[in-house]
Amino acid sequence: MRVVTRFAPSPTGMLHIGGARTALFNYLFAKKHGGKFLLRIEDTDRERSTPEATAAILDAMEWLGLTPDEPPLMQFSRAGRHAEVAHEMISRGTAFRCYVTSEELQARRDLGEEKRLAARTEGISEAEKAALLAEASALLAPFRSPWRDGGSPPAADTPYTVRLRAPDGGEQTVEDGVQGAVTIQSSEIDDLVLLRADGTPTYMLAVVVDDHDMGVTHVIRGDDHLRNTFRQIPIYTAMGWDVPHFSHLPMIHGNDGAKLSKRHGALSTTVYRDLGYLPEGLKAYLLRLGWSHGDQEIFTEEEAIRLFDLSGINKAPARLDLEKLGTVNAHFIRECVNDRLFALLTPFLEDGAPLSPEVRARILAALPHMKDRGATLVELAEAFRFLRVKRPLELAKNARKALSDEGISRLRGLAQQLRDIPSWSGASISETIATYCAATGLSMGQIGPPLRAALTGGLPAPDLAPVMDWLGRDETLGRIEDQIG
Repeated sequence: MRVVTRFAPSPTGMLHIGGARTALFNYLFAKKHGGKFLLRIEDTDRERSTPEATAAILDAMEWLGLTPDEPPLMQFSRAGRHAEVAHEMISRGTAFRCYVTSEELQARRDLGEEKRLAARTEGISEAEKAALLAEASALLAPFRSPWRDGGSPPAADTPYTVRLRAPDGGEQTVEDGVQGAVTIQSSEIDDLVLLRADGTPTYMLAVVVDDHDMGVTHVIRGDDHLRNTFRQIPIYTAMGWDVPHFSHLPMIHGNDGAKLSKRHGALSTTVYRDLGYLPEGLKAYLLRLGWSHGDQEIFTEEEAIRLFDLSGINKAPARLDLEKLGTVNAHFIRECVNDRLFALLTPFLEDGAPLSPEVRARILAALPHMKDRGATLVELAEAFRFLRVKRPLELAKNARKALSDEGISRLRGLAQQLRDIPSWSGASISETIATYCAATGLSMGQIGPPLRAALTGGLPAPDLAPVMDWLGRDETLGRIEDQIG
């Protein structure tokens, strides 16, 4: 059996972090077993599905590198096939035409709630209370249609839905790849609608038909779908189809254990791109969000494919920790090839205007030595600000203090020595500063602060010799001369 997995988002919103993790787990499982990873856009909710959301999902999947092995399938385009299966189930006796209207169903629910409320009335006997609660339970229980065993329609042209004939009696068990054996009573499964009165298929039917037709062997999805699984398996059985292996992933919570929200980082996946995370950094973090392989924290994609298995998924909800994400992302920034890292970094450096050739050259020279200066591309871009600012530099308070009359006097003497350096390099700059300090009796603690203030304006920067090397002779001397007059 060749493994086939699928990721099936609904284009009613962006691809959020939980969906990205589900997509990643499906991708890794398929690749580990030499199988196929497929993408299906479940756009049957025509009122809420939008082209913009579909485009955003595809964009996020491409950025993450979770490329499906076949073109994405649009679920709504298969509505005819879904209806065909529903009518075949009628002919098999595993589905039926139901003439109960939505208004009748709502009245049934309303009556059940009324009786439940009535059971709380003061002054009634325990027997009356029990009777009311029993009636309420029956009315609010999973719906079993009076038409499930057939019957003539009220009139020849009466609208109808097509419903699944839910299993009768006993228990239903799912051997889940994460949750283990999960069992419910068959009575908990309703005669669910397969085709609406207008002939359009429901989600429950469409999912099963598409998974079967796509050859999906393993369904890996959030545990909020576990209840749906018990309603979908009878459709497979009704058609005589093989039932895929199901694995339901625990939800992701915030670091405080509460349900994930925007304040915890429940953002669109592409927002993480905009915040300066690398796709490999986000994927490596998501991999460890509910899955483990010993104590290993960082995985390349090749390692993840080789090591990923369902048995390593925890049953408890994972907790999103943005600080940990930053640590993982910082690792991949340090490992990133310089040319690619510069290309990724450039949009964060430009501030609405293209970098000048001079600034590009400075940053390219500094980049191999400054990869550890940020956990995100945003932070790393900010670390390069001292190379991007234009003369004359705006001085921070600490820089103005360092550039006292005494500090400026010391810089004047050093500037002359720097002008005479025959070959501009970090080594020659360090040697020149050391020689100047020895000749004048100054320490680095006396010349360093005013020199740094003149070069950076008070912005954070590494050691002075490489800073001056990256800035180049003309820019270095220009910045110093702006301050010494």
